[in-house]
Amino acid sequence: MDKKAKDLKSLEEKIGKVPLFFRGLMEKEPEMFEMVMKFDQHIWADGALDRKTKKVLAIAIAAALRDEHAVRAQLAGAKQLGVSKEQIEEGLRVTFMLSGMPAYVYGKTAMEEIMKE
Repeated sequence: MDKKAKDLKSLEEKIGKVPLFFRGLMEKEPEMFEMVMKFDQHIWADGALDRKTKKVLAIAIAAALRDEHAVRAQLAGAKQLGVSKEQIEEGLRVTFMLSGMPAYVYGKTAMEEIMKE
């Protein structure tokens, strides 16, 4: 497997699926793609916060922004990481307090659809 394929596989494991944007960036601007991938690895690496906690944060932020693509991609990645519906629900409650009912409902509706058992 070449480096580009490994990078895409790694990205898929982290966020659930690879957005078309990244595939296009890889082909059209390989240097930028490499920089983005390095930054991505830095952001998602376990540190003071583990990857699961960061995933809950990403879902909450995506729900607050009502970014359908991001919330679904982050939820798919959360499911792969073993993040529970209860953990996501708590994150969405924080979103509710800071971004209001529409953000909470938006995130919760997507969670129920994607996290089906």
